[in-house]
Parts: sequence; structure tokens; C-alpha cells
Amino acid sequence: MSAEQAAAPDTGAAEAAVQEGRLRRDLGFWALTAIGFSNIVGSGWLFAAMYAARAAGPASLLTWAGAGVLCGLVALVMIELGASRPEGGGTVRWPLYASGRLVGTVVGWSVLLSVGGTAAEISAIMQYADHYLPDLYHGHLLTPTGLGVAVGLSVLLTALNWFAVRTFARLNNLVSIFKIAVPVVTVIALFASGWHSGRLTDHGGFAPYGYAACLSALAGGGIVYSVNGFQAPLDFSGETRNPRRTIPASVLTGIGLALLMYLALQAAFLFTVPEGLLGDGWKGVNLESPFGQLALILNLHWLSSLLYADAVLSPGGSAYVGVALNARHTYALAKNRTLPRALMTVDRRSGIPHRALALNLAVIVVFLLPFCEWQRIVSIMGDMYLLIYAASAVAVAVFRADPGTPMAGWVPGLRWIAPLSFVVAGEFVYWSGWHDLRLALPLVLAGLLIFLGMRRAAQDGSLAVELRDGAWLLCYLAGLTLLSWLGTFKGSGRLPAPYDSLAVALFSLAVFSWAVRSGVRHRAAARGAR
Repeated sequence: MSAEQAAAPDTGAAEAAVQEGRLRRDLGFWALTAIGFSNIVGSGWLFAAMYAARAAGPASLLTWAGAGVLCGLVALVMIELGASRPEGGGTVRWPLYASGRLVGTVVGWSVLLSVGGTAAEISAIMQYADHYLPDLYHGHLLTPTGLGVAVGLSVLLTALNWFAVRTFARLNNLVSIFKIAVPVVTVIALFASGWHSGRLTDHGGFAPYGYAACLSALAGGGIVYSVNGFQAPLDFSGETRNPRRTIPASVLTGIGLALLMYLALQAAFLFTVPEGLLGDGWKGVNLESPFGQLALILNLHWLSSLLYADAVLSPGGSAYVGVALNARHTYALAKNRTLPRALMTVDRRSGIPHRALALNLAVIVVFLLPFCEWQRIVSIMGDMYLLIYAASAVAVAVFRADPGTPMAGWVPGLRWIAPLSFVVAGEFVYWSGWHDLRLALPLVLAGLLIFLGMRRAAQDGSLAVELRDGAWLLCYLAGLTLLSWLGTFKGSGRLPAPYDSLAVALFSLAVFSWAVRSGVRHRAAARGAR
């Protein structure tokens, strides 16, 4: 019996191995890089430059660079996991292996909720399509007609994912080429139209709202959401020809290309926005379709037409990858028994988990209903997914400390990178602000009810032991909620800056130490029970 079977004895390892074997291992470096890049560069490039500028002014350039560094730290942790333990939907499986069923269930539930991120991409498509079809969007919300079109698009993306993974990769490669070309043309055309040299110092200076605004822009400005998506190749590790060699290079290449593109787009926006729109400073800039309308103002009608066409294809490409990722997550959640085992079934001919695809289509439609505004979806869904980053940092530290768990050793310095990435994940959650966390974290904690329901149905093992092994996660979520309410990011302000972010960092380090000790104890007990 493997360590994973011992650590998760109820997952039906034999049946799971059969389904895992049906996945087609057809993906190479360029296919995985295109998947990661396409998942990163979606609606974010169309909107986040304006939102970031409104939040932080020219200092938003620092925010993008900081987001790249911080996400790179988290990526290194996940790269080591993906290279060491390749598996379909691995980001959902690793927390279960390392910390037990309670953590696996709560993290899995948050991943299922993060399916709404695909709804964000579809909502972005509708917002730009409203330029041609005015009945789709009204007052920052989808109209009934727009909702119907959005649901139809969700069905189409699901249908395109129904076939073999090789077909999916080829279509995504074509989309990725277009997604690179259009932003590059946009940057060149905007700068060629003329630019204002004093933008880094005019209108309040480089940081008109203070450098603390750079932190809130990470989440509220959509930057974290826009850079997020680098983990996509990891969830296809079970469908990769040589994961130990291919995954690290593809993840880092995808992050690097996307970050360079986002920095160029942010600079183009900052330097070419007309003076007439800056009468009230950067906060006063308000364009429903930022780059498209900016092109029209600058008399670049051909560019505007190109952007409005790409506004469908670019987030559509991310949504296309998102639907595929969601299916791998749901497939992995079924292996975890967080969802019914029937959803684990992989089609013999195509190697695709068709039932998982169908369930995620239903979830996407549900998320289109209550959360129709792009930025609202971005903030809430980003909070949901960030929990995977924290759980992965714990998992890699637990596996390193477990003598029965071989690691690839691809990433040096994991001893300090793992706790630092855990802190980064906690700060990302905290910086998103109390108004979003008060909605997101209680939703995640609802995963505890799912765990208790599953536990009652299983009737095996000790509930006290399982609660002890996973108690760190519940305390972590509760503590972040409390600190968010006390802090300055749309909270009560009782804990002033920068001491609020420092408190989150210290609290995260304490929880990380607790979580690693619990994980090592969990795996040792599982091996002893064999």
C-alpha cells in the first residue's frame, strides 16, 4: 500500500488508478505553456490596467512586478509538487494526502466554488459584446438577454471540451497565438499615437494614494486574479508526457510571458490616457471597456474594432481552459469522495471526464445568476482559489519532512520558500478586503458541514483525530476573518497599517508551523495503521 493510500484510505485507490490510467498523456512543453498563458491572460488584460491605475496610480507598475514575484514564490512550491507527484487535478489531491480529509474537503469545496471564475470570464465577454449588442449589459449587470447568451456560451465551451485532450490543446494553441498578438499590437499602437511624458509624476505623483494602495490593488484592482492561473499546467500533470521535466519550465515560462505583457499594457494605459479624463485624478478614470474606448478616443478605430473582437476571444480562451481545469478539479474531488464517485468516470475513447464537465456547466450557470459584475466575481472567486496556494505550501513542507515521501528536488530552498508562500497566500486573501472576505470565508467554512456529512456516511476512523489534524485550517480561516474586520482594508481600522499586514504575516507563520506538525503526525499515523 502506498503512502497516499494509507493517508487517504477511503478514496478507493484501485478504482481511482483505473480512471487515472484512462487519461491521455499527450501534452508537451508548448501545449502546457499555452495552457498556462491562456489561463492567465483572460479578461484581466482588458480591465485590470484601468482598475489598478484607479487604485494606485502609476505605482500600479510596482504592483504588477510585486504580484509576479509573489506568485512566483507560490508557483515554485506547486512546481515541486507537480514534478514530484503528477496527477490529474493534483492541486485538489495534495492537501488530502498531506493533511487528511477535513483539509481535503474544505479546500476541495473552495475549489468547487472557484468555478465561478469561469463565469467572470464569460461576464467579461458580455461586457465587451455589449458594444455591438446593447441589450446584453445594463448598469454593470447582465440583462435577461445577456444571461441567456452567457449560458449558451457556457454550453458551447463545455461542448468544445468534450473531445480528446490533444484536440483541446491544438485549439488552445491557436487561440494563444492570437492572444499574444493583439495585446502586442495594442501597446505599439497606443504609444505610436502619442504619449504624455509626465505621467509618472503628474496628477498626485507616482503614488497619489500612498504605497498602501498598491496592496489593495493586488486584489481589488484585479491584479491577483489576472496573474492567477499559472497553476493550470499542474492540473494537467496526469496528461503530460514528461511531467518532471516539462511542468517546471512551462509554468515559469507562462508566468514570465504574461507578466511582461501586463506590465507593457499597464504602461501603455498610464501614458496614453487623455488629460481630459484625469480631471479628478486617476480615481476619476471610468471606462466600461477601457482599451476599446481608449482606442476610439485616440481615433484608432481599426484598433478598437480589433479589441472588441479580441474581447470575445481572449477571455473566451481563458474560459475554455477554465472549463477544462474545472473538470479536472471535479474529477479529483470525486476521487477524494468530496463529490459522488460517479463523477470520477473518465470516458474510454476521449480520455475526458464527461460527467465532471456536465456538473461544472451547472455550477457556472449558477454563478452567472447572483454575481454578474466582473470585479465582484473577481474578488470573491480569487479568495476561494487562494486557499489552494496555502494548502499546497503546507503539503510540500509535510512531504519534505516525511521520510516515506520522495520529492523531485527540482526547487532549491523549499525550507524557506514554503512558509513564505504560505504567508503570501494569507496576505493575498487579507488584502482583498473585508467586504469580500465576509462573503467568501463563511462560504469556504461551509465545507466543514460537507465534511461532517461525509464523515457520518463513512462511519470509519476517529472523528476526533480527523478534527485535530485539520483544525489548523478552520482556525486559519477564522483568524483571517477576524483580522480582516480589524484591519484597514475596508475593515474597521482598529488595527492600523502596516501593523495589520504584519499581524497577518505573523499569524500565518504560526499557523503554518502548526499545520506542518499536524500533517507529519497525520501521515505517520496513517502508515502505522497499515
